Amino acid sequence: MRDFSFLGKNYLLMNQSYSNTATETLLFPEMELQYAGFWERFGAAILDGLILMVPNLILQYMVGRYAAIPINLVIGWLYAALQESSPVQATLGKKALGLKVTTLNGDRITFGQATGRHFGKWISAIILFWGYLRMIWDDQKQTLHDKMASTLVVKQQ
Repeated sequence: MRDFSFLGKNYLLMNQSYSNTATETLLFPEMELQYAGFWERFGAAILDGLILMVPNLILQYMVGRYAAIPINLVIGWLYAALQESSPVQATLGKKALGLKVTTLNGDRITFGQATGRHFGKWISAIILFWGYLRMIWDDQKQTLHDKMASTLVVKQQ
């Protein structure tokens, strides 16, 4: 008996029922998730900013300061969205600090979630960085853009 209804919560295969919950998704459910703290995430953002500075400066030299702005916005978006939705689940800065981005269940995020998370960072910054600072008192250390995209930033285990 096979029922591959991927839209439901329970999956049925060979008369066995599987549920998709956060504890069953993790490799070792007895290990508690460690959420990334403010300074770890800040350090990863600094590293990513330094990495993105290289193509930014090259483009400014090639096409001019103002002509490079839209191209650099696209590069920044693709840099974050492609890496965070990849099997690595982290940008180079996050990977260097042992962090990764997951869904609330601990799964890999989609490209759409990574895109929403990236552009949600602009909203987090526009409102006087409150969207970033809210992670300080949040139980799961989620920023506003994490809440918007239903994501978590956790330490790799």
